[in-house]
Amino acid sequence: MRRTSPAHTIGKGVLVALLLIFTLFPVYWMLASAFDARAGRSSSFFPQELTLDNFAFVLDEGGFTVFLRNSLIVAGATVLVSAVLALLAAVAVARFRFRMRTQILMLILIVQMVPLEALVIPLFVQVRDLQLLGTLAGLVVVYVTLALAFGIWMLRGFVAAVPVELEEAAYLDGASWGRMFWSVLLPLVAPGLVATSIFSFITAWNEFIFALTMLGGATENYTVAIGLRSFFGQYSNDWGAVMAGSTIITVPVMIFFILVQRRLATGLTAGAVKG
Repeated sequence: MRRTSPAHTIGKGVLVALLLIFTLFPVYWMLASAFDARAGRSSSFFPQELTLDNFAFVLDEGGFTVFLRNSLIVAGATVLVSAVLALLAAVAVARFRFRMRTQILMLILIVQMVPLEALVIPLFVQVRDLQLLGTLAGLVVVYVTLALAFGIWMLRGFVAAVPVELEEAAYLDGASWGRMFWSVLLPLVAPGLVATSIFSFITAWNEFIFALTMLGGATENYTVAIGLRSFFGQYSNDWGAVMAGSTIITVPVMIFFILVQRRLATGLTAGAVKG
């Protein structure tokens, strides 16, 4: 075996360290500024005066508790609705044969290539016709629309990878389609379902353009992405509040990922063995 020289090992370590610094420095700067009473007024890389006043201001006077509640409602509803619809649609296109099946799959793929900005006006007209402008329900409709194409295309591969013989064996044992779906198919496609749920959650949690367009002046329904804009002024910005709000926004995403990462790391084969 070829031995690795110490210089090569040190070089790799230095490159990895530089990559970590480049990746984690924005997170450190966000946290340092969020806890710094002199954020935006000091050029130091370290907090000059530690305080929780920025978080207290954001949650109290900044109204971030309302924004967090709205975002949790929208993101939770988007994850649930898009997961159910995408899974059922993926089963349909992967297991059943019908006319224009290939064309529908190509259309789903094409939808993912369209820039999101090009969909603002069509979706605005659709939500307006549904009389849901300025409501959280209208925002959920938009985010489910954005998440479905990716979810269907990804889950189709997971469903197609499940051997048909497993389903036939369940039928021979007397299981109904619903029982087979719940006990056989769903556990095997769970890793893909988790991955699509993460995509749907992050999309609904961080999205700004569609939320601002659909909600308009309904400030009571603003999400965290729009609420963060209120700390930017015409002539000055409250950087302490901005960074505190940004820190608060990242916490639910981290919690959601921690809760599902074990399932996300579970492979398709491991799921089949456990089932």
